[in-house]
Amino acid sequence: MRFLLIFFLSISLVYGQKPNVILIYVDDLGYGDLGSYGSKTIKTPHMDRLAKQGLRFTQAYSTSATCTPSRYSLLTGSYAVRRKDTGIATGDASALILPGQQTIASIFSKAGYQSSAIGKWHLGLGPQGGPNWNGKITQGPLDIGFTEAFILPATGDRVPCVYVENDQVLGLQANDPIQVSYTKKIGDMPTGKENPELLRMKHSHGHDQSIVNGVGRIGFMQGGNAALWKDEDIAQRLTDRAKSFMRRNQKSPFFLYFATHDIHVPRLPHVKFLGKSGYGNRGDALLQLDDSVGQLMKTLDSLHLTQNTLVILTSDNGPVVDDGYHDQSKELLGNHQPAAHLKGGKYSSFEAGTRVPFIISWPAKVKKGQSDALVSQIDLVSSMAALVGQSVDASQAKDSENQLATWTGQSKKSRAYIIEQAGSLAIRQGDWKYISPSKGQAVNALVGIELGNNPADQLYDLSKDPSEKNNLAMENPNKAQELKSLLRALMEK
Repeated sequence: MRFLLIFFLSISLVYGQKPNVILIYVDDLGYGDLGSYGSKTIKTPHMDRLAKQGLRFTQAYSTSATCTPSRYSLLTGSYAVRRKDTGIATGDASALILPGQQTIASIFSKAGYQSSAIGKWHLGLGPQGGPNWNGKITQGPLDIGFTEAFILPATGDRVPCVYVENDQVLGLQANDPIQVSYTKKIGDMPTGKENPELLRMKHSHGHDQSIVNGVGRIGFMQGGNAALWKDEDIAQRLTDRAKSFMRRNQKSPFFLYFATHDIHVPRLPHVKFLGKSGYGNRGDALLQLDDSVGQLMKTLDSLHLTQNTLVILTSDNGPVVDDGYHDQSKELLGNHQPAAHLKGGKYSSFEAGTRVPFIISWPAKVKKGQSDALVSQIDLVSSMAALVGQSVDASQAKDSENQLATWTGQSKKSRAYIIEQAGSLAIRQGDWKYISPSKGQAVNALVGIELGNNPADQLYDLSKDPSEKNNLAMENPNKAQELKSLLRALMEK
């Protein structure tokens, strides 16, 4: 460990500063969506470039099959499942990460980094009762270590449909205050349920409340008309902000948390991408995402920062095709396989729910190639702390481990176990995976995804059965019980 620390500090001295770090956290990107992961359909040259110049992991995991818990775990180093309030957050939820709690941003801040949160947040804002949309928004990114922020409060399909810059709604006019409710209709804003003739994108399920930009959303809002976003412009607005941050901080080390929204619904890519993939709006959104990544890489190149910038590209959970809107993604899916050979998808305890692309590029340090080591996003906090010579409060980052040697290709050592949160809780150790019993529905009929819920124990040998077709719990009761006991012990620590 001492040798690694000295080595990384020597790299920093060679380049005159500590390495910059960019985390590109994609929304709903599937294991089979990228060319570098085997896709022969939708072209993703810029993300594939990262894989070619860096290290591509084949067995990397988010901590959850849905967004809010994955983001919480990633930023804090503690599994969200340890809490009772980290399901999918509403758009008016109060802050899940409170001031004073250690985060990856606070660790970078202590190391002298400038840090920015740009893109999807979805971790709540403000005190109990939710944020004050019409004043200073407290308990947000700036209160947990980020030096600046430009965020979507929740998701594109949830109100309020506004940008928050640092600690206030961007473009809000005092004479048109925002009101938000997730319990009852407020004001006279049209809804998808009452005014379907006003929709330019029909909903397949849910998403029939307040209409913004011709699209039904989850939740009700009133006011804030001058502040409302236009979905088609979101990707470029976020990308421009990210490029500006990089340019302004090119002389000092920076950490950029770039949380894209493109593939998440509603998928309304800019007109220059619309219809270009041939695979519906989801495919077009993938092209838009790849373009954004390309712009960031081009900016790094122009600033001569590529060599000494560590870039991580990964996803918060697995893919979903129809997640509430008729956008031709399902009808035009063709032979594209967002989850590749894996079973399940977003919301699922099966592999496609949490096994995601994971690419690390750092030309000055990371060896090119492929790693089959088991890695998890839960280790971001401890691994990046080791990178910049900072300590970790283990009482807060309960589950994070320093995996920097593996992440940078210096070691092939796998994590001892992987925990996956969905409707059922699962654990992987080596090639074995155990899914705990659950009484939930086996298939989410609305999105067409097998969830992995089963009232009985499930056990799979992923080395022989990566698609989880053969439940071996009855044949191997001792192994099932061993993993069941380990999962219980880990969750009780």
